Amino acid sequence: MTVTTTAGGTETITETETETMTAYENENVTAYGDGGGPTADAPHFWQGAFIGDEEAGRRLAGLPGAVEAALGTVLETETVLAACDALAPALLDPEHPVHARLAALLPEDEDPAALLAELGHHLGRRELTRKLRRELGSAAPGRLNRPDPRESVYEAWAPVGMVAHIAPGNAATVAPLSIVEGLLAGNVNVLKTSSADTLFPQALMAELAALDPSGTLAARIVVLRFGSSRQEWLRLMCAPADAVAVWGGEAAVEGVAAHVPPGCRLVEWGHRISFAYLTADAWSDPAALDALAEDVCRHEQQACASPQVVYLDTEDEAEVFAFAERFADVLAARSAAAPPPGARDGDARAGDRGAERDPAEEAELTTTELVARLEEHLGLTRVFAAADRSWRVMADTRSPLTASPLHRSVWVKPLPRRRMVATLRPMRRYLQTAGIAGSRTDMAELSRTALAAGATRVTPVGAMLESYAGEPHDGVYALQRYSRRVAVQADPARFATTACLDDLARPVVLPAPSGPLLGKEEVQERNGRVGRADAELYFHSGGSTGAPALSLFSYDDYDTQMHAAARGLLAAGYDPVGDRTANLFYCGGMYGSFISFFSVLERLGGVQLPLAAGPDHRATARALIEHGATTLFGMPSYLWQLLHAERDALRAYGGLRKVFYGGEHFTPEQQRVLKDEFGIEVVRSVTYGSTDLGPLGYQCTESSGGVHHLHADLHAMEILDPDEDRPAAPGETGRLVFTTHARRGQQLGRYVIGDLGRAVPGRCPCGSRAPRFELQGRTGDVVRVATYFLNHRRFVALAEERGGHRGELQILLGRGEVRERLTVRVERSAGTDPEGLREVFLAGYPELRSAVAERLLDVAVEAVDGAALDRSPTSGKLRSVVDTRR
Repeated sequence: MTVTTTAGGTETITETETETMTAYENENVTAYGDGGGPTADAPHFWQGAFIGDEEAGRRLAGLPGAVEAALGTVLETETVLAACDALAPALLDPEHPVHARLAALLPEDEDPAALLAELGHHLGRRELTRKLRRELGSAAPGRLNRPDPRESVYEAWAPVGMVAHIAPGNAATVAPLSIVEGLLAGNVNVLKTSSADTLFPQALMAELAALDPSGTLAARIVVLRFGSSRQEWLRLMCAPADAVAVWGGEAAVEGVAAHVPPGCRLVEWGHRISFAYLTADAWSDPAALDALAEDVCRHEQQACASPQVVYLDTEDEAEVFAFAERFADVLAARSAAAPPPGARDGDARAGDRGAERDPAEEAELTTTELVARLEEHLGLTRVFAAADRSWRVMADTRSPLTASPLHRSVWVKPLPRRRMVATLRPMRRYLQTAGIAGSRTDMAELSRTALAAGATRVTPVGAMLESYAGEPHDGVYALQRYSRRVAVQADPARFATTACLDDLARPVVLPAPSGPLLGKEEVQERNGRVGRADAELYFHSGGSTGAPALSLFSYDDYDTQMHAAARGLLAAGYDPVGDRTANLFYCGGMYGSFISFFSVLERLGGVQLPLAAGPDHRATARALIEHGATTLFGMPSYLWQLLHAERDALRAYGGLRKVFYGGEHFTPEQQRVLKDEFGIEVVRSVTYGSTDLGPLGYQCTESSGGVHHLHADLHAMEILDPDEDRPAAPGETGRLVFTTHARRGQQLGRYVIGDLGRAVPGRCPCGSRAPRFELQGRTGDVVRVATYFLNHRRFVALAEERGGHRGELQILLGRGEVRERLTVRVERSAGTDPEGLREVFLAGYPELRSAVAERLLDVAVEAVDGAALDRSPTSGKLRSVVDTRR
């Protein structure tokens, strides 16, 4: 395939390339809607459509307006992650239609399977999330959160605006990955590819954009294909840019820099030089030489991290020449076993890659080797080269860094470690990787020296071309170069309970849930398939509604969830500066409440007394008083027992002001008791969540009862009809279904967690735009008894409102000799009247009264001590319904 440029700047594409693009278009009739794929007449991808030169020129003139319009819509990081994660499996699967379409557009000298697999690996959620965390500190870096919860200051990473990417030729993965980095930072991205490149970047970006039905991604992607002679196009492309990323040598950077407007950030990804450094022990080790040969031969030294010079920790010229001869033998053996790409049997110049080298490369190889051979007569050099010119080792007694002509050509030079900084520092702007071979102590000492000399990364020899997700490139993080760190300082009094400033401005929009509904059994079965790399933290549920279930988390996901729960507590009125908190959740047996809220308080920077729930109420009360606790975290049933067991001491102390509870509910009557008798001012949910999914909702200062805001940056929520798999009517109670978007190695979509709730319409008085819902109990709280459905919450309401009951209440179901039996067990107090409560239930619950009148059910009320009620052994949570009929 060849491309020529006429004097007028227009490009002529050969018949071969036209046929390739036409074939791609025919295979791609459904991939991009009616627009089809890239063609010879429409080689540019502009915000979701393929267009020709004339239209591209017209749109370039209006690029500033297009950028402003695109930036008017917020791009959620999750939108980018979801699209990339959906594309990645297609790139990894050679049988996938997307794989076939893209492979057809790759250059002939590329291995399609290997290149697409590399891209698929980098575009997976795991790698991109790790990159975000490492470079920008969070998987959602664009949200204005408090870096210190104790201050009303909000910070975020914001896009610079528009990034112009000037891609290098013949590097198929660089351009699309640079656009993905720009998208992760939230920018509009305009990419220029070479006129000699295929249309692979355009097609790949079109595939990615097609995976976002909202069109937000497409609005931020423009890919243009034009030659350097079109200077006017380059000028128009750079004029509205806030950052220009350019790959290439100094000449390429200078050519682009001329078009960069004042104040625009120029991000240079220029050519770099790397070197290997071997100590005396290492250069005599055959394994070290084999590893060095791997670094030299891999990618034919075309990568910036490829070693061009091998330095030896010596001043002895004889050792340099001896090592060069030994290393030449290693290169010869490797080349014989695996000749360079492009080698042909019977070709005397097999290792020379024939047509893959241009005349300039050939000239540089010949000249460098010839000059080195001439200097042998002066005793300065010694050259060891293959007869077929497939490799060459050039020993040189002079230490200064010398660029290699590449293609398995390497210099060997002496450089005592004490002279490393002085010798290499003059070339510091060009240095990149130092591959070091030596002892553990050598590695530590030489790493510091190499970094001081100007290297930006250090690796072991043999791993110079290896990389990891989120690794700095040329000494900087790419995502930070494409972002701005922004801050908002707010009035502490007015924003004390605002954890995320964005929640006041706009709702979070995440990809719509899809797929089948999942129950607890399906989720448990999926847990068995979670890889060990993603199962770093194991939790058991409390088991209050059945056998304890296992939940698995990565530490990254756990950290994300704990930060979310911390933001929810701020919204609920927790004060990390003034509150002194006793963590009284249950601990042990892989139960997560105590550990989780220890982590939450740690992230809030709040004062914490990690006491945990225990049977010695006196010792717990003593600790609360001695250490000045003002705030209690715990299960309602435990806190209720503690407060009443140590009533006199805690009332005399009088320092308790806040209670944040979880796992159960304090009834309105119980909350009145806490406030009237113990002086507690705030009683709110610490969080609403599940062991499987983590925090799902939070209360604000305007919330009461079971009303919560959704953690909309983590989850999407549906409310489905109780009996059918369709949305519940507006305002009606239904099954709560959650889809989480922040879990590594797990797909927890459309999880029916067993709770009932209803949507709360309208915007909350607190100002947050996060959706609200009201909990209406668990599906297990509604039981079928004697042909009727009875609700535990109805019994609680009747006991409080008509019977004056203040304590806990539990329903026990069993079978008598003749009919079913329902026993309401209530916590005994001085005024408890079991028979009176029985009459209240029969009078106020028509279905219960009918079941008794029809002789289908026996009903009794028993007063028992609170400790006698049936509870989960792990969490201490009260079991609202105990069904012994099964």
